[in-house]
Amino acid sequence: MPPGLNLAQQEAVNYMHGPCLVLAGAGSGKTRVITHKIGRLIQAGLPAKRIAAITFTNKAAAEMRERAKGLIGRDAREVLICTFHALGVRMLRQDGAALGLKPQFSILDSDDVTSILKDAGGTTDAATARQWQWAISLWKNTGLNAEQAQAQARDDNEQITARVMARYEERLSAYQSVDFDDLIGLPLKLLQQHPQVRQKWQDQLGHVLVDEYQDTNAAQYEVLKFLVGERGRFTAVGDDDQSIYGWRGATLDNLKRLPLDFPKLKVVKLEQNYRSTGAILRAANNVIGPNPKLYPKTLYSELGEGEPVRVVDADNEEHEAERMVARVQSLRASGLGPEWKDYAVLYRANHQAKVFEQALRKAQIPYKVSGGQSFFDRAEIKDLCAWLRLIVNNNDDPAFLRAVTTPKRGIGHQTLQSLGVFAGKYKLSLFESLFSPSLGSALSSRAVAGLHEFGRYANDFEFRARHTTGVDDARVLLLDWLKDIAYEKHLYDGEESEKLAASRWTNVLEFCDWMAKRCGGQIDDAAGVSTVSERKTFLEVAQTISLLSTISEREQDQNVLTLSTLHAAKGLEWPHVMLVGVTEGLLPFKLGEDDKPAGHADGPMSEGILQRLQEERRLMYVGITRAQRSLAVSWTKKRKKGREMIAAQPSRFIAEMALEQTTTKEDPREKLKALRAEFAKKVVETAAAVAAANAP
Repeated sequence: MPPGLNLAQQEAVNYMHGPCLVLAGAGSGKTRVITHKIGRLIQAGLPAKRIAAITFTNKAAAEMRERAKGLIGRDAREVLICTFHALGVRMLRQDGAALGLKPQFSILDSDDVTSILKDAGGTTDAATARQWQWAISLWKNTGLNAEQAQAQARDDNEQITARVMARYEERLSAYQSVDFDDLIGLPLKLLQQHPQVRQKWQDQLGHVLVDEYQDTNAAQYEVLKFLVGERGRFTAVGDDDQSIYGWRGATLDNLKRLPLDFPKLKVVKLEQNYRSTGAILRAANNVIGPNPKLYPKTLYSELGEGEPVRVVDADNEEHEAERMVARVQSLRASGLGPEWKDYAVLYRANHQAKVFEQALRKAQIPYKVSGGQSFFDRAEIKDLCAWLRLIVNNNDDPAFLRAVTTPKRGIGHQTLQSLGVFAGKYKLSLFESLFSPSLGSALSSRAVAGLHEFGRYANDFEFRARHTTGVDDARVLLLDWLKDIAYEKHLYDGEESEKLAASRWTNVLEFCDWMAKRCGGQIDDAAGVSTVSERKTFLEVAQTISLLSTISEREQDQNVLTLSTLHAAKGLEWPHVMLVGVTEGLLPFKLGEDDKPAGHADGPMSEGILQRLQEERRLMYVGITRAQRSLAVSWTKKRKKGREMIAAQPSRFIAEMALEQTTTKEDPREKLKALRAEFAKKVVETAAAVAAANAP
């Protein structure tokens, strides 16, 4: 038996011959189980390259990869450890030709999608395009195409959206591009419609492990079913009590379907928590108790009772922020949490962060806002990525438009508009149109000359990228490129602040250094796929760029307090956690007209409202179980709504925690003053003792 595992963990690790569902409560060691099971499968004779471990974020995949490497050694390199979307990319790069996709297809980001939807829907309104984008994403995540969406449309608005979706899909096909949802939907189509591809992947994967299974949507579940086939050799690890992504398509129905689709399913519960104290877990168990259970479980801990959970009331948001700061200072002064990184402040919605940021700055407490702007969301990085997408896929029209206009090169809007009309007439991509013998009939000779110059440079850059390997050569290529397009000058000319321009240029150089390292095989594939490290051409590295959302190597272990939404905090933990804004209307978020706090409802809730309340309760449960040693929950007697201050009341979840003492009247500021006075007294006493000892 693997050392260091409890009995339930051992049972999950050692069951290898059929479908297995591991219900892993918060802090119960699920990643440990997954990595040990990978080792056990290899030990039992399954080649490492036939094992896949799938999770939801690049960060989680990187952590799993590191743990597997430490446990298994070199064999871990051959295990396919990736996100669902990275697996989709791999499948489409290898077999997408069956769907008419070239291996160098582009992956569009959110801004590109919005732009294409504006064009497809004939609107200039970004808000309308984003509404279409959201609806189309939900349809794709439930496995619907445009025709099926139109057939199921419930009103005129959905009919319009479905028609826009059809035109949007036509444009994606023409651009040889996919959006993020297609990285699940198109692999599903491959597996459904092409038996030879399905057989290939079933033969290739002898066992599939899925982390955070409760977060899967309908399309991801179907992909899993096709990958494992009738043998059903998979291990799904998840927790129905932590399902908090219903708003983006995740469904608990996937848990309900498992025993129906796989009658021989083995269920293992992990209930021992290794993270939190007894007091924290009792509050968590009490909160989640009212929710219906697919598989009942109760977390327990052997870490002792610990500090009682505190409930703090505040007059308003500013007072709440002051009390939060005072609590942090008090805990730190008492020695319970000496590092700033020991603390997290968690809230329901992004807008709540501002008042806490102000209070932290005033107190000179260093902090970071988790889930802030991604490195890849910065304009300068998007500019460079557009160039890279274009050399990988010349049919990527959105990438062409950004690259040809950034930096500016005298190619104006009118020229591009005429080029677009010409491309549409001859059914060419914008880049292909540059080299058409007929282009001179649509554009002036000067405009054609400017476009030809751009096209020739892009082709030369692509040629060099295809033949460049190794870190040093990649750095030379990238620096030459930046010099050729005068990107540094573009940044400094475009910013009034030289300091800001310098900061953006530093980001550019950091990005280029990061890309160059991958050409030398120094780092595992940043697209989330674990592969044997090897030298790659720069063009091969560029093919992964659109899938990236963060540069994990940039995330250093900074000694700062964390501000985070509850959704972004899932999967993380801190010694000391403060849940703020736990007020009716915020947590749970306002649910609807028939939403009433417990004990005040005039009648039963609608099914939709009830389901949303249950998800909000799971969100509260996730927040509570982020805490290791101490937890404080705060609410405000008044809160802002628009420009008004309205009366507020504590969240129903505070009562559901069933704490022995629901409110602490002790103000941390007073406690901090007392601690400082005690410290000053000891300093004086020590000085007097030293003076007495040294007296003649």
